[in-house]
Parts: sequence; structure tokens; C-alpha cells
Amino acid sequence: MPGTFSQILLHVVFSTKQREKWITPDIAERLYPYIGGLVRAEKGTLYDIGGIEDHVHLYLRWRPDSTVSDLMRTVKARSSKWVHETFPALEAFAWQEGYSVFSVSKSQEAAVKKYIAGQRDHHKKEDFKAELLRFLRAHEIEFDERYVFD
Repeated sequence: MPGTFSQILLHVVFSTKQREKWITPDIAERLYPYIGGLVRAEKGTLYDIGGIEDHVHLYLRWRPDSTVSDLMRTVKARSSKWVHETFPALEAFAWQEGYSVFSVSKSQEAAVKKYIAGQRDHHKKEDFKAELLRFLRAHEIEFDERYVFD
């Protein structure tokens, strides 16, 4: 086959360090587009982004010639630097060390987008820890709960 054809759709979730509530609506309004620019600069496509004060959800299309870990290292490092430069009062801002990533079928795209858009309402009923554990179990990802949270 002369070309590479792919549809690698991912739902990525990551938290602020120790789930500190640093991402206020005012910060999110500027941070989310910045993260979108980082994904585009790495030749990905960000379809949706959302979250609440202590974590972010990304729905994106990724390319087959680069690793998700390289993307996440870039997104988290550069966005953290940007937060420090843009909001000097947030000098302690940091992302957690890891992230969770889940594959998404194109047929589930609308559901993922709806889920991300409804984060504020969703988290009135379920905290981030419960949400992440539910995702890990639903996707049958093996994990030791002692090491899931910092």
C-alpha cells in the first residue's frame, strides 16, 4: 500500500498535581485554546476539550508516526510553562505526572463530546477519583489503585 491511512481517536484525561483546583473558568477560557494549538503544532487534531478546576479531558485524533507519550509530554510541559508565564500568581501550578488515554470508536464520537461538554454537571455527582476508576474498569485496564493517584 503506497500510503498510511489511520483514524486514531483518543480520549485523554489528566489532572493538576494533587488535584489542586487551579483551572478556574477564566483560566480555562485561555488554557484550552492554547492546548488546542499545542496539539495542532504536533500535527494532531483536537476535536474537544473540557473539564473542571482539577482536570482536563481531550478528545483528539492522533497520528500514527508519533507516540501519545511524546504528545502528552509536550502538551503538559508547554502548557504548564505558559500558565506560569501568563498567570504569575500560579507559580505552583503543575500537572500530575501521568495521564490516562482511551481509544474511541468513531461511532462513539458524539457520546464522548457530550460527556466532555457536561463535565461541570457530571462532577456534581461524581468526583475525579471515582470517574477515573470507572473509566479504567470500563476499558478493562489493569491497575493497582495504590498507584493511580498521587
